[in-house]
Amino acid sequence: MHPILAYRGRLGPYLAAWVPLAGLLAGLLRIGGLTWLQATVLAAPLAVVYAFMCLAAWYPCQSAPLRGASFAKVAVTQLAAAGLSAMLWLFLADTWLVFLEQFPAFAGAGERFPRLVAVLLAVGVVLYVLAAALHYLLIGFGEARQAEKSALELEVLAREAELRALRAQVDPHFLFNSLNAISSLIGTDPVAARTMCLELGEFLRESLRLGGAVTIPVAEELRLAERYLAIERVRFGQRLTVEREVDEGAGPCGVPALVLQPLVENAVRHGIAHLVDGGVVRIAARCSGGRLRLTVENPICAGPTTRGAGIGLDNVRKRLAALYGSDASLDARVAGGAFRVELTVPASGPPVG
Repeated sequence: MHPILAYRGRLGPYLAAWVPLAGLLAGLLRIGGLTWLQATVLAAPLAVVYAFMCLAAWYPCQSAPLRGASFAKVAVTQLAAAGLSAMLWLFLADTWLVFLEQFPAFAGAGERFPRLVAVLLAVGVVLYVLAAALHYLLIGFGEARQAEKSALELEVLAREAELRALRAQVDPHFLFNSLNAISSLIGTDPVAARTMCLELGEFLRESLRLGGAVTIPVAEELRLAERYLAIERVRFGQRLTVEREVDEGAGPCGVPALVLQPLVENAVRHGIAHLVDGGVVRIAARCSGGRLRLTVENPICAGPTTRGAGIGLDNVRKRLAALYGSDASLDARVAGGAFRVELTVPASGPPVG
């Protein structure tokens, strides 16, 4: 694709650049013995014609690219093309001057033309070489843009592949825990096991429906988290209590799908499950200053804890890094007998591309 003709905004500036060159050509013809009127009328159309002729420099530039071709090939190809173009231009100049000699103002101009042949040839070669250099520059610029575009596409594909791999880790991890809980309930509480199966089916249906999107509204994400907690509530009964505090402005904000699920799963498995009396899992969502903050908090047993080293938190950190880079964070800490995880992302959602 021609680097000038293929773009609407390039042909105009290219032709405009030939205006001063036409003035320079007229000055050289004036020095060669023509009057200003003769030099201007001869030079103006010749400059326009040669401007379009030099657009053909793209083809020799393609056949002898700077990358992949030897210097000798580039030099011979471009000099040969410059010589042929200059000679054709000289023939057109002679033809145009023969036509102009029919008018009284151009009488005798043809007699001075032989003295201008060397000048026109030299000017033609120089202008062609400049046009070839411009085409090489535009070709290089286009290749750089294409390389940048390809690099960005590869980066996007790599990020999507990473996200798919991370999401694939979440699903079997969660299913294993849920099926293990159902298995333990079948012998002791078949009704609860059946209820848990139904809740699990609803959760999977919802997650499959929304899981294809990179981000979903916070309101949908909270609903998925509540589906998960409903599954666990069948197992823990009154030992598991959920409190939710959500700002009105936080509901429409976008978050990565199923980003809360591993956090609430950790809250239940590493917190509630180890407490005889159970406890409260608190989920909060606040939006302020262009930032969305999601918080999951649960009580823990006194003493040493290994929280924060499992697959859940690590998975969320990697997903946030893949989607937002350094513009998102996940802070996990123990304070006052509770484990608190705070996830902060831009309220506008992840950047596109």
